Amino acid sequence: MINRRPRLTSLALSTALTRTALTTLRAKASGGPDLHRENYAGRTVDLYAGPAVGVATTLTAARIHPAAALAVATAGACGAYDDIAGAGDPRRGFRAHLTALRGGEVTSGAVKLFGISAAALLAGAVLREKALDKVLAGVVIAGAAHFVNLVDVRPGRAAAAVIGLGVPGMLRKGPGGELAAAAVGAAAAVLPDDLGERSMLGDTGAHALGAALGAAVVAGNGRAGLVAHAVAVVAAVCGDSVTAAARTEWPDDATAVARRVAGLVVGSPV
Repeated sequence: MINRRPRLTSLALSTALTRTALTTLRAKASGGPDLHRENYAGRTVDLYAGPAVGVATTLTAARIHPAAALAVATAGACGAYDDIAGAGDPRRGFRAHLTALRGGEVTSGAVKLFGISAAALLAGAVLREKALDKVLAGVVIAGAAHFVNLVDVRPGRAAAAVIGLGVPGMLRKGPGGELAAAAVGAAAAVLPDDLGERSMLGDTGAHALGAALGAAVVAGNGRAGLVAHAVAVVAAVCGDSVTAAARTEWPDDATAVARRVAGLVVGSPV
């Protein structure tokens, strides 16, 4: 019989920490950087959901495995840097930031790209034993972090995608299931505010949630699963095609989006 208690504990803890952090951040908001943005519809929303998700998911992941917490915390921190330092930068996508880097300009997007990749590779090296698995693990964690950020183009899409991908992963026992539960709990906690256009995840929350999902994959799969997920995330994040598809082809309904995202990893639950 599978013991579901650790996963339910991670789910509940992550949800409670996220809601507490979101409420606290809003109550104490004064001074510091401006954490309000205009969304796609021109409505002003806050970015507090991002830090709330990042902190809660990191703390929950720390109970499960320090390396996973490192990946989540770094992904969230790099996303926060881009949310603030890159707020006025219209450039989007890896290609634009790498082009700027070749010209001698280090953009916030480039910092995010290399920072998350380094942390993911380090976490992968700790989580897995064999050399190839370490590299695959790093690719999965970094790729998942960037993928969730890429689908965050409309209210609720990223959170719904995380829930759609994470719930099947919660069926796994051990650290993989617990890490998936941590991501699902945090995403579920902010989904109402995200859908209601009161708050948005921003790069901070999207990258943190994606890194948590990636760590869940690494902790819960063998080599075949790592290869399948690595191929899926690389295919998804290469170029700007995912962002373009999300803007023009994906339905606005968050549940439908979650189903579409889950289809990227056919027959291989997180």
